[in-house]
Amino acid sequence: MRGVTAMREYLQHASTLAEQGAIFVTVTLVDPEGHVPQDIGAKAIITEAGLAWGTVGGGRLEARAIEHAQEMMARESARGRPPGVTKPESVRYELQRDLNMVCGGAATLFYEITAPAHWNIAVFGAGHVAQATVSLLSTFACNLTCIDPRDAWLSRLVERENVRRVLAAEPAACVAALPAGTFYLCISQGHATDLPIVREILRRGDAAFVGVIGSEPKARTLRSTLLKEGFAESHIAAIRCPVGLPIGSNSPAEIAVSIAAQLLQERDSSQAAPT
Repeated sequence: MRGVTAMREYLQHASTLAEQGAIFVTVTLVDPEGHVPQDIGAKAIITEAGLAWGTVGGGRLEARAIEHAQEMMARESARGRPPGVTKPESVRYELQRDLNMVCGGAATLFYEITAPAHWNIAVFGAGHVAQATVSLLSTFACNLTCIDPRDAWLSRLVERENVRRVLAAEPAACVAALPAGTFYLCISQGHATDLPIVREILRRGDAAFVGVIGSEPKARTLRSTLLKEGFAESHIAAIRCPVGLPIGSNSPAEIAVSIAAQLLQERDSSQAAPT
């Protein structure tokens, strides 16, 4: 029962931190050899502030665990937007040789990092293509905001923790409240509703990506209109319209795949770019 209680407490603390959007590392004692200060399976949660819950033995072993966990979190935080996947790490410590602990023995600690998603995607529109796109993107490590003036369509969106619905009579007015570096997708009811949204995105000037669904004629009309309104050519040229890679058919599901693929391509390209 002790093990069950400890696991329940661990899950409660880990869930609370995850819901708060905190970054933390779970450290688990695995493969102990000889005399070690804790039992196999002992866990600790380390945050940027230090030990938050549990123990893997205290003393110098735990101090080293905290130090290593905080180094992992510092590396993850330094990655910036968008987040990468940090692999778990396993480190074996000879207690006497490495930590000057007279009890001897050896302990292997397994480090697993949990970091909040920093990839923010805003989808304007909740129609058929948007439904398929949001459903697919919601399986990624990202934060999704879907904005539409139609409550009936918003209610059909997939139910996931990383999907936020925003009912707005004037969707363009929602642009100001979105985080800097957002990836924008305009998949609304047509040019008349996409144009005001794109205007606001360009006025902000801090988008990581702007994609607009449509045809080549729509793209020409959109660019021509924005150019006449005085927007910079370089900003207009950065708009991806038609959005999505040139793959698949015109079915909502396959359009969603082409859009998701392009977003991943752009995300990884920006992550690899030198700072």
